[in-house]
Amino acid sequence: MRAIEIERPGGPEVLRMTDMPRPRAKAGEVVIRVFAAGVNRPDIQQRRGLYPPPPDASPLPGLDVAGLIEEVGEGVSSVKAGDSVCALVNGGGYAEFCSVPAVQCMPVPSGLTFAEAASLPEVFFTAWNNIIWLGRLARREAILIQGGTSGVGLAGIQIARQLRDATVFATAGTAQKRQVCLEVGAHYAIDYRGDWESEVRSATGGEGVDVVLDAQAGDYTQKQLDLLKSDGRLVLIASHLGESAEVNVRAIVRRRLTLTGSTLRPRPASYKGAIASELVQHVWPLIEAGRIVTRIHAVFPWEQVRDAHELLDRNAQIGKVVLLVDPQRAQSLPERVRC
Repeated sequence: MRAIEIERPGGPEVLRMTDMPRPRAKAGEVVIRVFAAGVNRPDIQQRRGLYPPPPDASPLPGLDVAGLIEEVGEGVSSVKAGDSVCALVNGGGYAEFCSVPAVQCMPVPSGLTFAEAASLPEVFFTAWNNIIWLGRLARREAILIQGGTSGVGLAGIQIARQLRDATVFATAGTAQKRQVCLEVGAHYAIDYRGDWESEVRSATGGEGVDVVLDAQAGDYTQKQLDLLKSDGRLVLIASHLGESAEVNVRAIVRRRLTLTGSTLRPRPASYKGAIASELVQHVWPLIEAGRIVTRIHAVFPWEQVRDAHELLDRNAQIGKVVLLVDPQRAQSLPERVRC
């Protein structure tokens, strides 16, 4: 099969097309014939040498795919060969074939093309894990989502609004991006280059929010802890502004705050499979009804993967970027959708 590998740590120029053996389905796994693959921030970090894959994962980049199941391993009964699926994979998505635990596969939502389906898994898994499971967002609470027009941000805004009727604050760096945050359901869209803390306090009457989802950390950490109500939760999914921070531990204890973080990729298949099940149950019907949408900023033939990575390097995207491994099939609707 053809695949895209990272030749060495560096810029987009280190990505190259290569030939390698097809993966085979082990017990509990399936092999997917990939029509489209999502491009995500972890792919960029892996390319830079900052996010090595787990020891048992494929060294190829790519964390979400959509296509047809080609091969089914021993013990798999939830899906069958020929099913149209999208999946969160553990690596290896930039290839014509990709192996993945069967429990991480989900049906392509009705009405979506394979390219649209490939834009779903990584961001919706991440948003669900961090907002619903770790952030424990409850009905009608308030949440601040930093970076509202990232793929995770857009998924998070919609999950919080549609499933928890939450008051949603989102930050973004341009007027265009802030408008998109409002269009997908945020109540407030704030410029993170300004005094975003004061704006959140003002809008909440000084009360603050119940949950913050953040990928910056660094000196944002204490600012966000200060914005939390008592019993509030700050969930970190990255640390782009710095790996360390000085925080007021006494305030965390006194106000019963939760400061936590997560990485999803090293989690076992059983953990990811439980998220997949909840997404299919709670989110997929809303996608099929048009109440939750995916926003694709750009699609590229996968031969132009360097251009796709360069776009993310500039942080110029609003939503997802997708590679078309099989352009004709990727932009078509599945012939069969497993229910």
